[in-house]
Amino acid sequence: MDTNPINLSSLLKEKGCKLTPQRQTILDIIMNCREKHLSAEEIHDLVKRSNPDIGLATVYRTMLLFNEIGIVHKLDLDDGLGRYELNRHESSHRHHHLICTSCNTVIEVEQDLLESLEQQILLEHGFIVRDHRVKFYGTCSSCADRSL
Repeated sequence: MDTNPINLSSLLKEKGCKLTPQRQTILDIIMNCREKHLSAEEIHDLVKRSNPDIGLATVYRTMLLFNEIGIVHKLDLDDGLGRYELNRHESSHRHHHLICTSCNTVIEVEQDLLESLEQQILLEHGFIVRDHRVKFYGTCSSCADRSL
């Protein structure tokens, strides 16, 4: 998804909202941390550095809105927090996540590892898969190296 200010402004306008300075600040944080999967609280901690007047409730509402209009995806990485990532894909399929159970690092796998399975499901059951979410749990290379 293209998240430049002009497109974001038109997306928000379609929902009857404006691109406020607070929303722009929050979006800037998300775009600068695009490789991370931040919670609303972590986003708020980063936002406070440049704009201490933005409250946690504003971050929550903004993330809810951004998720609703497709700017971000809300993720459940089984750590008790809602986490967000920038929607960089036009495709309806999302990438997969590798989650280290030692250090909690999250690595994105961009390839769609389940295309052949989806085709098999279609052929055998006539079922069209629209989306899927896959999380692999294990040990990242850094933690594996430390355990040697």
